Amino acid sequence: MQTFDREHSVWARFDVQERRKVDEYCKNYRQFLDTARTERLAAKEILGQAESAGFRSIDSYTSLQAGDKVYWNQKDKSVILAVIGRRPLEDGARIVGSHIDCPRLDLKVMPVVEKNKIVYFKTHYYGGVLKYQWVCRPLSLIGVVYNTDGRKTEVSIGDNPDDPVFFINDLLPHLGKDQAAKKLSEAIEGEMLMPVVGLCGEEEEVKPAILQILKDKYGIEEEDFASAELEIVPAQKSRDVGLDRSMIMAHGHDDRVCSYANLAGILDATAGEFTQIALFADKEEIGSVGNTGVQASYFQDFVAELLALQGKKEELFVRRMLRHSKVLSADVCAAFDPVFPGAYEENNSARLGYGICLCKYTGARGKAGSNDANAEFLAQVRRIFNANGVPWQTGELGKVDQGGGGTIAYIMADWGCEVVDCGVAMLSMHAPLELVAKTDAYCAYLAYKAFFESK
Repeated sequence: MQTFDREHSVWARFDVQERRKVDEYCKNYRQFLDTARTERLAAKEILGQAESAGFRSIDSYTSLQAGDKVYWNQKDKSVILAVIGRRPLEDGARIVGSHIDCPRLDLKVMPVVEKNKIVYFKTHYYGGVLKYQWVCRPLSLIGVVYNTDGRKTEVSIGDNPDDPVFFINDLLPHLGKDQAAKKLSEAIEGEMLMPVVGLCGEEEEVKPAILQILKDKYGIEEEDFASAELEIVPAQKSRDVGLDRSMIMAHGHDDRVCSYANLAGILDATAGEFTQIALFADKEEIGSVGNTGVQASYFQDFVAELLALQGKKEELFVRRMLRHSKVLSADVCAAFDPVFPGAYEENNSARLGYGICLCKYTGARGKAGSNDANAEFLAQVRRIFNANGVPWQTGELGKVDQGGGGTIAYIMADWGCEVVDCGVAMLSMHAPLELVAKTDAYCAYLAYKAFFESK
């Protein structure tokens, strides 16, 4: 089978047996999507599957041998999995880094407000969203709340078919003359993204009645919102798209399509010469900041702990391991969209359904904020994919002057690693509901598994 082929889709290249594997893989991926609705739920699901596969917390080890399976839980919001290789750790690792946070709306610290006898939640959007896309759709509220005694309450409203949902209103077209004259980016402002919470109350004001419902059902006082992480996401689970069921529509493909492939890849990979590490990071959508983002020290701390368990406690060994490591930055790329051809340079754009996408550089305009992978490493990755029958393509993020974006690649490159962006091409990136081809999702799994097993 030709692995790099711009003329024939992956589906056309696959035989009947491989097509069945695509369908089975995507059934499992959809289950993951519908469970891992937030970064906390994604971390929980990843840890659950890892423990079932024999991974143990790094705290439970006193030494490490080849084949040992180790995990690191970073504050229930980021996860690292590692399978120890036969070669010394300082010889480097095969690392696949993905992220499990997604664009969404977060409740503000004091979110409950009443306006003209209607109660709303105030939100602050997270990541790069198009605000107008979040109005007039069913929404769920998911997250955690801690009260002053430290009691944790998990909240999930809207995902169950019997649950109420939330809704952000928009102006009717009959009265929308002024709104229609605005730029698309200004028609809906950030402070307008207020989900409706309720309007029934026996008192003069409605807000006390809504707060009472929260207290009765969840034991949440208004002050408890000050120590909460509550996210608004679409109240819609994943669905097959197209008469041929060739695509999946869902919230959070960016970047859970790569994260699930990362998880499946390390769980299925045969332990090899080099240590295999799967990173599932938080906060990528807002710059990889905070103590659960990749700019924090926890990944290097994990590497230091692994080395210490093999008797190598000097910082020099950490630097050596990172410098000798090879990394796939597993993040999505934009697929060419024939509806909006003016935003893309077609010859250098990835295509939906043509395999995993290698993206030499991201960044904006003059490659600002890009890693720009080395040619030598790109050649090595190509050899791995070709040798293992992984369908792949190349791509970049639109026309040179159109815009751009970034990933965690440049951060890991700062550590001295060889890094290239390698992810699934998709449509409607950062929309409340995004679209990927099933074959591309499966090819990501094949790619990451082959990379983990490479020498």
